[in-house]
Amino acid sequence: MPALMKFLHIAASIAWLGGVGFLLVALRPAAVALLAPPQRLPLIARVLSRFFVLVWISIGVLLVSGLWMLLAVGMKNAPIGWHVMLGLGLLMFALFGHLYFGPFRRLKLAVAAANWPEGGKRAAQIATLAQINLVIGAVSIAAVISLV
Repeated sequence: MPALMKFLHIAASIAWLGGVGFLLVALRPAAVALLAPPQRLPLIARVLSRFFVLVWISIGVLLVSGLWMLLAVGMKNAPIGWHVMLGLGLLMFALFGHLYFGPFRRLKLAVAAANWPEGGKRAAQIATLAQINLVIGAVSIAAVISLV
């Protein structure tokens, strides 16, 4: 069971962080370069709608697998890196919740109303929050590797 939990934890991390990296490094820049806002923003909203299902699943898997592994060894026996990862993970979950229920919800409303300036603002805000979450995720991985 420990190997399964570790696998699920790593797979969920890869799915979430890898997807964010793809969106920021490949999809968004290509869409900005090739598409006008009336085509780009509905595409971004649709892609994010689908990707965010995966993120919610990843968050659930990360919570269950991470807490299972942490409680299996006991909080006081867990390496400091695990505690750092837990704290940073909770911060990432909260930041994603804000992104999802705030700017993403407003992006979808702007797209539905064909309000392209507002949609562009919200897409940029989502990109900034995603960049922050990607950095926090990288720091979390570094912490668990170096502080075990």
